[in-house]
Amino acid sequence: KMDLRLPEAAYDLGAKPWQAFWQITVPLSRQGVIAGAMLVFIPAVGEYVIPEMLGGANTLMMGRVMWNEFFNNTDWPMASAVTCVMVLLLLVPLALFQYNQVKQ
Repeated sequence: KMDLRLPEAAYDLGAKPWQAFWQITVPLSRQGVIAGAMLVFIPAVGEYVIPEMLGGANTLMMGRVMWNEFFNNTDWPMASAVTCVMVLLLLVPLALFQYNQVKQ
């Protein structure tokens, strides 16, 4: 949450909207932009690097298992079960983290 009085003060001092954005909003949101970039970059690199380090294309990872179950085996119940387990493995820690952040 950004204090809306800051851009208003910039406008009162003669800043144009783009100047207020670059001089107030961008520096205040820098940490969020960095965190968002890391949240995108790390998994994107991990999807390629980790399977290659663990043994190449023949190594089974969750993404490869889901792909095989959906498209190669056409085993839709198994694929949906694997996908639900993966989503739960992602959502439970995020929910716990969010609960602890709100509680503090």
